[in-house]
Amino acid sequence: MTMKMRVGVGMSMVAALAMIASQAAAQDWPQWRGPNRDGSVTGFNAPAAWPTSLNEQWKVEVGFGYASPILIGDLVYMFTRQGDDEVMMALDAGSGETRWRTSYPAPFNMVAATRNHGPGPKSTPAYADGRLFTLGISGIVTAFDAATGRQLWQRPHDAIEPLYHTGQSPYVDGDQMILHVGGQDAGALTAFDVATGEERWRWDGDGPAYGSPIVVEVEGVRQVITFTQEHFVGVAADGGELLWSRPYTTASTTTSQTPRLYDGDVIESGRGNGITRFRVVREGAAWTTEDVWHADEVSLHMTNGVVVDDVLFGLSHLNRGQYFGLDLDNGEVLWTSEPRQAENAAILNVGTTILSLEEDAELVIVPHSRTGFEPVRRYEVADSSTWTLPTLSGNRMFVKDVESLTLWTVN
Repeated sequence: MTMKMRVGVGMSMVAALAMIASQAAAQDWPQWRGPNRDGSVTGFNAPAAWPTSLNEQWKVEVGFGYASPILIGDLVYMFTRQGDDEVMMALDAGSGETRWRTSYPAPFNMVAATRNHGPGPKSTPAYADGRLFTLGISGIVTAFDAATGRQLWQRPHDAIEPLYHTGQSPYVDGDQMILHVGGQDAGALTAFDVATGEERWRWDGDGPAYGSPIVVEVEGVRQVITFTQEHFVGVAADGGELLWSRPYTTASTTTSQTPRLYDGDVIESGRGNGITRFRVVREGAAWTTEDVWHADEVSLHMTNGVVVDDVLFGLSHLNRGQYFGLDLDNGEVLWTSEPRQAENAAILNVGTTILSLEEDAELVIVPHSRTGFEPVRRYEVADSSTWTLPTLSGNRMFVKDVESLTLWTVN
């Protein structure tokens, strides 16, 4: 073997070992917006300089819908629609080959206002302790065995479905799974036993919205914080008691935001309502909320923002889609981009690098900044609309468009 050949083989081995090490250090992605439900990625190796192109490893047809891919170990889980069925499937993360596929009948008639968005599903599954949990477009709740795809239990949808049907994603809190099921004036925020599907508790003070809940500890009490049809509420995670409530409606009937906590306070946003930071206050048995600041210059509607170094980076629906940076300590809008950037974007942050997947399949790479919007790369990552949050792990990006799933890698 010549010296040149030995060097070539050595370099190939180094590259292969680097790939293995990268994937070994990669994180799982078990639910909507990642491990901490905040769009922050810790197990992705962002390059010091982004390449001119990404590498397409495989692309497979998986079915219609906007559920994000779930990644656990070497398996990618997808929740989609194929014909009149809702389908849960497991794919090999390396090859895209189907490991198992399970379906159930879910015929669905769209109302006129939702036809442009299609028949879903829009809810991202949640994984915990070998189980997968899904919320179908009409409100069917299902648990699957993650190893085999076997259906463990299922709750049918309520007689009254949400007007625009379901879009929130389940949250697993220990041995219970939490969802707001049902339609306007007939729904309930419900905790299901993860093993049996039996109801642990329910709060039926208002119908569901389309944002997903979080479960956090505030004032020493673990609580579910979520939007409803007409309120923003905190409900005790242990028992379902309503702790606090504040009126909240938006110009688009309801909101699809996921709340987030910042320095112990709650960040609230919805179409036409700006962004508010408020504090939950407990005095004995009484709970109240008080505003810390409110900003009207920017707002979030379909897009959830990410936080980097105390700055909220998001895409406001104002001015036909405008990126912004907002100081979460004082509510000051630090900068806004030029208008007409995008109608919607799925945003993640990796350290100080922000990835924004716009609805037209353009992935925008933006270094974090307190002074302006300065993207360094743009990639086309699909042939159809991308309403779905990508899943990042190691040097891999799993991107779901309307009907396909593609694995891209970054050198």
